Amino acid sequence: MSAAYNLLDPAELLAVLQGFNPWWTGRPVPAPAFRRLAFDGALRLLETPGLRRAILLSGPRRVGKTTVLHQLASHVIGAGRDPRSVLYLSLDHPLLKLVTLAELLRLYGERVHAEGKPALLLLDEVHYAREWELEVKQLIDHRPELQVVATGSASVVQHGRLAESGVGRWVTLHVPTLSFYEFVHLRGERVPELPQPLERSLLASFKASDAERASISAALRPLLPSFHRYLLVGGFPETARLDDTALCQRLLREDVVERVLKRDMTSLFGVRNVDDLERVFIHLCLNSGGILAHQTVAEALGANKQTVASHLLHLEQANLAYRLAPFHLGGKQALKARYKYYLVDAALRNAVLLRSEEALERPEEMGLIVETAVLRHFHSFHFRERAQMGYWRDPKTEREVDLIVRTPAATIPIEVKYRDRATLEARGGLALYCKSEAIPRAYLVTRRDTDFGVDELEGGVTQVLRIPAHVLCYLLGSAERALWN
Repeated sequence: MSAAYNLLDPAELLAVLQGFNPWWTGRPVPAPAFRRLAFDGALRLLETPGLRRAILLSGPRRVGKTTVLHQLASHVIGAGRDPRSVLYLSLDHPLLKLVTLAELLRLYGERVHAEGKPALLLLDEVHYAREWELEVKQLIDHRPELQVVATGSASVVQHGRLAESGVGRWVTLHVPTLSFYEFVHLRGERVPELPQPLERSLLASFKASDAERASISAALRPLLPSFHRYLLVGGFPETARLDDTALCQRLLREDVVERVLKRDMTSLFGVRNVDDLERVFIHLCLNSGGILAHQTVAEALGANKQTVASHLLHLEQANLAYRLAPFHLGGKQALKARYKYYLVDAALRNAVLLRSEEALERPEEMGLIVETAVLRHFHSFHFRERAQMGYWRDPKTEREVDLIVRTPAATIPIEVKYRDRATLEARGGLALYCKSEAIPRAYLVTRRDTDFGVDELEGGVTQVLRIPAHVLCYLLGSAERALWN
């Protein structure tokens, strides 16, 4: 038993537990009606007979992971479960950080719900618990009556001790920022009725007739203002509901950026020089979507190359950035990779650099913002396949393909041209790559809402779907929900 536990009054700890679990005394569970996809995934796992795994909800801050835990509590209690058999703990609470998880469960077993009886443990911010990796291992191995759902950074599943002790004991569910489809539904806007094949698979757009694609464009046209709002304030549930852009951006800076940089990074990775980390992050905001050579960034910031590389890796592990590796023709990756980095949501860049509605009128800004949104949607849709994400650039001509998604089933090139007149260039990067690799299907993401059709490259090997960005994001978000279901 820890020294801190012996010094603390158990009544104080019990009061904290009761405050986190109002349903023990008959009060309602604070659970919004809107549900992220991770809720369905977690519930399905909880209801899988014989599954002895802890479930980890991983994603950026403020995307609704805590809400999913409360919704799980509400669901199981509503289905008839004893409310006292559901324990929620926010493990970043100052008092709870002083004691071990085992000591909290001992108190729970003595005062609330007898040990040995089935219980659901909802562990929020699990990485703040002392010895949490070993504690959860012990629960999974020796307490079969317990089910565990936790939230934490993606990096916790790669952390040294978990890599050794947690093998076979965790299932990770990705909780990204909101898709455009979820954004529209969260805001309660009118949504169109679409043909089922198109709601379930983006590939159906290749097979649709010109008339069907035209009807889809017309049906989704009223959502264009919402798409511009989505690009500006991003996919964070709290700010998605707000109409005050300045307030949205202040909340994102305070709750997402500053808390991750100044609190989570020191706790998770032992970052000592937060100023250096912050400068690397600002540099990423200014150059999101570009190639960030570690030596070049180090020279620009007056920092050490290894420090820059370490900070960029930490930003990726903390769910603030995506990293894309270059692909060579023939499927080979470059030995000396020149990585492209993107913020996980363009709204973070907008918030830090104070980009407001005027950004929507700047073609260069909008191209980058839309490119980030397209990457988010393809990354989330293919996450469970562990798809490789990369880009291609011809070193001689500098022609490139913005995004390449490589799954076990296919290689999918995507080019974003968010402009009024986006044409498929016969000698452009997309055409060159598709011809060299004999790609059957590719995407050209455009701006005009009527620009929805299929072109064939010379030779007829590759079909290229021209698709407006808001249509692509809506259909991919819808197809992702169908995939989970």
